Amino acid sequence: MCFGSDKPAGASAYALSEIGIQLYCQKGAESVCVNLRSPTFNGTGSERHRSAMIRKSLVAASRSPKLEHLVSTSPLSRAVVNRFVAGNTTMDAITKAAELRDKGLYSTLDRLGEDTHDRAQADATTQAYVELLHGIGAAGLSEWAEVSVKLSAVGQALPDIGQQVALENALTICRAANEVATTVTFDMEDHTTIDSTLDILSKVREQFPSTGGVLQAQLYRTEDDIKKHSFSGSRIRLCKGAYAEGPDVAHIERLDIDKSYVRSMRALVDSQGYPMFATHDPRLIQIGQALTLRSGRAKDSYEFQMLLGVRPEEQERLAGLGYKVRVYVPFGNQWYPYLMRRMAEKPANLALFLRSLIQRS
Repeated sequence: MCFGSDKPAGASAYALSEIGIQLYCQKGAESVCVNLRSPTFNGTGSERHRSAMIRKSLVAASRSPKLEHLVSTSPLSRAVVNRFVAGNTTMDAITKAAELRDKGLYSTLDRLGEDTHDRAQADATTQAYVELLHGIGAAGLSEWAEVSVKLSAVGQALPDIGQQVALENALTICRAANEVATTVTFDMEDHTTIDSTLDILSKVREQFPSTGGVLQAQLYRTEDDIKKHSFSGSRIRLCKGAYAEGPDVAHIERLDIDKSYVRSMRALVDSQGYPMFATHDPRLIQIGQALTLRSGRAKDSYEFQMLLGVRPEEQERLAGLGYKVRVYVPFGNQWYPYLMRRMAEKPANLALFLRSLIQRS
């Protein structure tokens, strides 16, 4: 189905097909028309296989201590990483949040760190988030900055007691956020952690209803999870997914992931919750604009989210049009796994990273 010059005034339409996604929406003088076709669908089988292999290799690279040491100790790599990571310290993150605020951009600050099996480390990470939140409040950034937390970093992966420890630490962080009038979003990791994470999210929301969760469009279950966890006052970040998952639980083809993302967008827009669309894809951004326009949602009832260092001009352009745009600001010295996963999530980010290396050299 195509919507061309004969599109009806004041109408809206939406179609998913075998070869792409087309959407047209008009409300008053404002309109959006989108034709989404997956580059991977149009490519050859070998091209799709090559893209999948690159993604799998990058995920594997994120777990390689030898490669991490090689990249982390390169002065050239560190200079480029500064584009994508705010710095090593809490103050670096707060400074970056203030810079973004001055551009009309919101932020979510993420203290980088992987899962821990040590209770003391989990508690230390929790305390670091409490201090970060106090810093956000002291800097007058509560309206503009929130935090993102991986539950595996605050105890979820601990044997036997992980669920309870993660819940306790999550509540501690959310209490600190509440004290300075900001919010917390729990990041999602691979599919084996989803039930645990959503259970903790539900329990935390009993005390702090605005706590955000993350759902990944690549997973088959996501549309059902939206129905269960997106309600009045709730916040859901929708991303494509940065973890290598098997065909038993996830879409593998990029087109199928894109189509799932759009279906999930539509479900979020039609819900009573607060959608947070995490994507850099211009086609998906346009579809988000069209769906929200069609629904009559006010521009302050949802937001777009992008990564620090990726499409900064687009971030400012959208903010200039009145959209709420939040930038994901990672900080800390454990940046290597984060960067590898971001490139695996969208291999085009690898080209961006390599271009930055070439420009620096």
